[in-house]
Amino acid sequence: MSQQDIIAAIVKEVLAELNGGNGSAPAAAAAANGRTLNYKTDYPLAQKRRELVKTATGKSLDDITLDAIMSGAVKAEEIRITPQTLEYQAQIAESISRPQLARNMRRAGELTRVPDERVLAMYNALRPNRSTKAELLAIADELESQYGAKVCANFVREAAGVYEARDVLKKD
Repeated sequence: MSQQDIIAAIVKEVLAELNGGNGSAPAAAAAANGRTLNYKTDYPLAQKRRELVKTATGKSLDDITLDAIMSGAVKAEEIRITPQTLEYQAQIAESISRPQLARNMRRAGELTRVPDERVLAMYNALRPNRSTKAELLAIADELESQYGAKVCANFVREAAGVYEARDVLKKD
């Protein structure tokens, strides 16, 4: 398989994921006409509300082509999901009574601002017996102060309390 075939397969997979719908305040993220999105009228976004799906730099789905990627007009980081698109997915989840999925989408939207390496380090720190309560609280403070990820910060704070109650914190 050539490098061009591999890139074409990756682009196809990303677009298929957008079409399938796998994947910030709700009021600020409402659709252009001021309403929230609904499963029946707006899902999948890439088919029914294509104009809403943009890259972090504002490129449309139509701008993401194999030729654009190969020429460097579209960078790899531009085909990552944006907080806005995750918010749209959260709204769709809420429209079908899936509030937990909506919360997960919003947390994921917050995490798009955190570098990948740091997300992985935080994930490892959240495993049982890997961190002290102070270390987890420091992660929560970092999420909130450095990345504006308040929902994720509260989630980590909650985890620190649960870990303490279950005695699965790292011993000093």
